[in-house]
Amino acid sequence: MSHWDLMGCKKRKRGERVFRFKSFGESGYPVDFNGSFLENVKALLELGQSESGSCVGVPCWSFELEINCQPPLHVLLYVIEEPIEASLSHHCKHCLYVGWGQHLICNKKYHFLLLSKDITPASLISKDDSIDANPMKVKCNLTEAHGHTMHGVFHSNGFGHLMCINGLESGSDLPGFQIMDFWDRLCTGLKARKVSLNDASYKRGMELRLLHGLAYGEPWFGRWGYRFGRGSFGVTLPMYKKAIEAIQGMPLTLLIHHLGSSGHDVLLIFSRYQSLSDRTLVSLGDLFHFMSELVNRVPRSNFVDSYYSPGFLLETACRWSPKRVEMATRVIVEALKSAEFRWVSRQEVRDAARAYIGDTGLLDFVLKSLGNHVVGKYLVRRSLNPVTKVLEYCLEDVSKASVESEGSVTSSSNLRTRSKVTRVQLMKDMFCVYKHIFKEREQGNGTCISDNVSLAARIILDSRYLIKEYTGDLPSKLELGLGGKFKLFCTVLLRDAVRCEWKTKPMPPDECVVLKENATVNELKVEVERTFRELYWGLKSFVAESVVNLNTSGSEMVFGLVEVGRRLVFEGSVREQGATGQDVYECGPDGGRVVDCACGAKEDDGERMIACAVCEVWQHTWCVQIPNGEEVPGIFLCKRCEQVIMVLPSLP
Repeated sequence: MSHWDLMGCKKRKRGERVFRFKSFGESGYPVDFNGSFLENVKALLELGQSESGSCVGVPCWSFELEINCQPPLHVLLYVIEEPIEASLSHHCKHCLYVGWGQHLICNKKYHFLLLSKDITPASLISKDDSIDANPMKVKCNLTEAHGHTMHGVFHSNGFGHLMCINGLESGSDLPGFQIMDFWDRLCTGLKARKVSLNDASYKRGMELRLLHGLAYGEPWFGRWGYRFGRGSFGVTLPMYKKAIEAIQGMPLTLLIHHLGSSGHDVLLIFSRYQSLSDRTLVSLGDLFHFMSELVNRVPRSNFVDSYYSPGFLLETACRWSPKRVEMATRVIVEALKSAEFRWVSRQEVRDAARAYIGDTGLLDFVLKSLGNHVVGKYLVRRSLNPVTKVLEYCLEDVSKASVESEGSVTSSSNLRTRSKVTRVQLMKDMFCVYKHIFKEREQGNGTCISDNVSLAARIILDSRYLIKEYTGDLPSKLELGLGGKFKLFCTVLLRDAVRCEWKTKPMPPDECVVLKENATVNELKVEVERTFRELYWGLKSFVAESVVNLNTSGSEMVFGLVEVGRRLVFEGSVREQGATGQDVYECGPDGGRVVDCACGAKEDDGERMIACAVCEVWQHTWCVQIPNGEEVPGIFLCKRCEQVIMVLPSLP
């Protein structure tokens, strides 16, 4: 049984509830999610196992989740409640990078963690420390550690960030799509508002956002509704869409022309997959879409792929070692080559191979499995002679493909679905095409097909921040509930109590307020104050003063005064002295860095930047010709300030 024990030596008690991993977060499971995001989180945590021994000082819970019954496979979902006082920084850089810098700082964050097998709270404490002595150190190490199977964090207002997922290629027992299914159910069930992520995923050395965008026109996370949120280096949504269209529609004939003699391997790959496809592969998008779909259909094989080692031979039961199968395959192919591409009977091939391989059972197995498969650059064809009724074999060199004028890549014979490739070969071929088209130019080899392809790829790679809107703002409506209670959806408009100036930043999203049917306006104000004080750090002393566009006394009853569908906005201020000047927004008191870069960026996007020593305006180091591998200089002057200084009169 695989059980990721987060407690180190502490064992879970017998009889504790085990939840179904594949249903967790669905409607009504494990709890009815009928309230706001924060209310739903609280309802969920009531079912969790308190883990006070792991992170003393910060509330922690765990949920044991069953992935499989047979064979048994369990995992623990670990939840950490992080109050603002315990945070290393009050500001969330992830909010800033995706354009949520105008949000108010929340009082709490909730970390949802599926820890990897190698990470436990106990493993994050040094030998000289203890969990009891350093609870905050455990919390910080746990939330900052890399390599979690999944790490997502929510602010208490329902906005969140998916920090990472690590699937099978990272050693997890769970594939990436199952982890994303789980995360998506969790966000939907809890009624998260919006969730962002930084797509830095790789697949076998290839940037997944470029690979999947080329094949499907959207990032891999797009399968769960994540869309372009914000681009780096001034990239916008229209730029991203045009880049996807341009790179998907690049004709293969144009690619072949630009590759020339340096792209022999790529030409062979074009030929191989055109022969496998039922339709003409015209564009680069067609090729990658077909290869990606083929990867999903081809069975996994652990066979080491090489020039003479077809992994498909291991898809059937085999009692011989891979090395012996590879040797027999090599001998048979060489025997067929010596026949100069003519048809040879099975017995002739077998007799020629027996001079090198004495095991006739091995030869019979390879001959049976080898027919109509690609080995290296050859297709081993097998056919029954209609006259003699004897099986015959011959080789066909699939590298000698001809490129037809309409853009299709075909061999001299119709190979279509008769030739097959292994998953390993597929991934190697995909990487080969990817490297030749997208990476050679970066390495200075000058073999990239065109500046247009390079530019389009760069735009796609600079579109890392994705966002999914789950519930957005709560609907503005009034409805009667059971027990004589009704719901209102309210927000607040802040005013500077000293200068009597209305805040220009956006209002926080609407929150649900539940009232009795006979509640007064004053009671509504008290409930609004309580709700927003609980959510936001900068509103702990917020006082609601009036309702916008509603002239009423505090003693009047709300029900009947407010018509159905009306949104209520409460004007108010923070009464603590100097509170309105505090650093209560994610972007900071002055809006954060002043950014004005040549690429068009006007806000911090998480890329490396440098500030001018004179005007203090920030720009990307890449945009001012400072390579990524080069250290940032201690003093930097932007071009504008440098030009101004140059024209100043020199001192006498």
